[in-house]
Amino acid sequence: MAASPTADAVPVRPAATVMIVDDRPDLHVLLLRRRAASNFVGGMYVFPGGGVDPHDAAPEVQAVCADLDDATASERLGLASGGLAYWVAAARETFEEAGVLFARRAEDGRALDPREPGVAERLAGARRAVDAGEARLVDVVRAAGLRLAVGALHYAARWITPPGPPRRYDTRFFVTALPDGQTAAADRREAVGSEWVRPADALAHFHAGERSMLPPTVGMLQILASFASREDLLRAAARDESGADHRVRLAGGQGGSWSVLLPGETLRDAPPGAELHEMQAWVRLCPQALEG
Repeated sequence: MAASPTADAVPVRPAATVMIVDDRPDLHVLLLRRRAASNFVGGMYVFPGGGVDPHDAAPEVQAVCADLDDATASERLGLASGGLAYWVAAARETFEEAGVLFARRAEDGRALDPREPGVAERLAGARRAVDAGEARLVDVVRAAGLRLAVGALHYAARWITPPGPPRRYDTRFFVTALPDGQTAAADRREAVGSEWVRPADALAHFHAGERSMLPPTVGMLQILASFASREDLLRAAARDESGADHRVRLAGGQGGSWSVLLPGETLRDAPPGAELHEMQAWVRLCPQALEG
């Protein structure tokens, strides 16, 4: 019998995740609920996102991206090249999973408005084609006379899945506002539900055992919960995305319990008896109390 691969042998795949926020009337964030039968994070609440595909880094992608080039994107992520692919993957996955497209018209820079005649129908068809792998997002955007508004997505964090799970990701987190006139809706394939929720309420549901979430989702919700409005959050995100990385740690307790320790927090902020565990996780966007 062949030996099972070790946890360390599981390849780490690049990925991108987007935290979409909106004032309703105070700060809310979009969460998707994964299908229970999914092979990875089944039944859990997550932000839209997924793996970076090869065509996200195609040479022609640069021409349909607005306000960000690969050199700037790569420098922001600490890469020699290829950084723009993370922003493109974030936009593509959000379009596939939530039906939200970050785009504007190439001719005049106006934001895409699905309320205009025929636009919503064309978007729905394009979403189905991209999600099914029948069309590339870059081709859909170009044919529609649009450019991806990747400059509106602010880099916020990096979380690497620790050894153990059957899939591992090196995930870059972004934060942005819901584009005017657009409505998020789960694809009903990977995500069976979507909802807008106050970050603090989502955390309360998690701690009460009413929602299942992984440490990256919990940690980022803790940061979002420190901001009162979309404007305050995005102002901080724009300022911090080219700044320093701050390490995030995990405090593990009895019975498999755990809590995420953000920058500035220590074991004194964890439940009694918890032990500190190092993770490969860093945030650029810090809680509002540490901003300034």
